[in-house]
Amino acid sequence: MIFRAFWGEPVPEARELENGHLVHHETPTNPQTGEAEDTDVGFPGPEHHIAERNWSMRFPMGMLAFLAILGGIVQIPGVDDSITRFLSPTFAGSRLYSLEGSTSTDWIGLVIGALIAVAGISIAYLVWVAKPGTSMALQARLGRLHTFLFNKWYFDELIDLLVVRPVQWLGRFAGSVLERGVVGGGITGGTVGVVRAASAAVRRAQTGFLRYYAAVVIVGLSAMALYFLVSAT
Repeated sequence: MIFRAFWGEPVPEARELENGHLVHHETPTNPQTGEAEDTDVGFPGPEHHIAERNWSMRFPMGMLAFLAILGGIVQIPGVDDSITRFLSPTFAGSRLYSLEGSTSTDWIGLVIGALIAVAGISIAYLVWVAKPGTSMALQARLGRLHTFLFNKWYFDELIDLLVVRPVQWLGRFAGSVLERGVVGGGITGGTVGVVRAASAAVRRAQTGFLRYYAAVVIVGLSAMALYFLVSAT
């Protein structure tokens, strides 16, 4: 909810978060558009506070932060390689283990990352603290860019066009043409039709009259005798 207030004044939910309270809505809505959300945003209620303000969560979160800082200190490029030496047995025998960058490259990456972080913090301070209302002015001036970024670069629409719709078309084609036409109508249906036609012919031959059966036997014997006579000559 804090990030959803980026494009305008803080919504009531964001103000409640500033006081350490979370808000629950029976019908979750998007604070920017007012549209109902598809799923619950998970606010437990006004009596619940932010978990990190309790010691049961503050202590383990603090330990994680301390270990993150410690990990950065003990693995300074060109100064210490404790973590690399600790993990080296894990990569023993790997042909990729020796592909290490130079110390200067590591420091360049650290400096660039630090500058990006400082720039992001500075821009956020300028927009939201030093000059409030800047975000609304930028939105009005860069409307198309805002729409493009708000729609997540239209990535969902691109996936829908290139992946979802072709797969759906292929599924409909397989269901209507292959399954119903080829499999159901040709393979399965053709076999069933042949069996039904043969059974219908047999049923017609089975009249129940003895003279018909005797005539069939005589005709068959006559055909066999004619075959052997022709073969002998």
